[in-house]
Amino acid sequence: MSAATKLVKLNNGLVIPKLGLGTWQQTDTELLKGLIKDAIKIGYRHIDTATVYKNETAIGEALQEVFADETGAYTNGSGPNGKIVREDIWVTSKLQPRDQGYDNTIAAVNSSLKKLNLNYIDMYLIHWPGVGGCDPQDPKQIEIRKQSWLALEKLVQEKKLRCIGVSNYQIKHLEEMNGYATIKPVINQCEFHPLLFTKDLLDYCGANGIQFQAYSSLGEGNLVNGKHNIEAVEDIAQKLKLSPAQILLAWGLQHNAIVLPKSSSKQRLIANFESQFAEIPEEDMKKIDAVSKSKTVRFCWNPTTVI
Repeated sequence: MSAATKLVKLNNGLVIPKLGLGTWQQTDTELLKGLIKDAIKIGYRHIDTATVYKNETAIGEALQEVFADETGAYTNGSGPNGKIVREDIWVTSKLQPRDQGYDNTIAAVNSSLKKLNLNYIDMYLIHWPGVGGCDPQDPKQIEIRKQSWLALEKLVQEKKLRCIGVSNYQIKHLEEMNGYATIKPVINQCEFHPLLFTKDLLDYCGANGIQFQAYSSLGEGNLVNGKHNIEAVEDIAQKLKLSPAQILLAWGLQHNAIVLPKSSSKQRLIANFESQFAEIPEEDMKKIDAVSKSKTVRFCWNPTTVI
């Protein structure tokens, strides 16, 4: 891992970078490969993808090119002469809803391994508590997602996965797992930003040793593009001489969440990376925390509807 990247220890003892590169909606192969290479040069050591993103192959190609590089373009790795090697990069992928179920999960992970061209995936998440094609309130989903988890546990034993976790799980979904999980989820990745400050879920994860991971920290861009800008964030950004995006990312980090900003430019990759070193004063954190009391917006899918 890069010395410049802040780390957090998971409940299984492994450490993961607190800031990663999100890749949702990044389907231009050459653009994405360039962004990944730039990100690694900047210091990113954590890449987040998923089956539904349809970009695992491009990510795998970029990583293999980085690992094979002999020009010294990538440094601060743990290989000879600072070379970046596989162990330096944390890769996360996810099970799409239509692949839920024991056998489907095994097949999906093997497919991701092949596309990523990796011998193991650092972390694999159940992307959604629901099952593709099912009504959100169909009770059979409870057994199906259980079988998905049991399959992931088997893949950990086979060393194809180092860590397993969930995404978009609510407290009820996490408590349900207490009845069957022999491996506790290391992470719960959820939409999290000042207009969706789910403190109860954040606190539950913290109290139960599950690392909270935030996606859509910028509200799918809506918190910085003029559609849903937050006055408190704008004011604090101006005061601290940071961008609103950096404040939003720093806010998530200071709530002990891992953040996964995406970007289509090297300049924003750098700005996002630097947000992990920003410090928002406590009184300003409270101002941002209070925003959701008067306005709540969910920009992505709503897992509260799933039984």
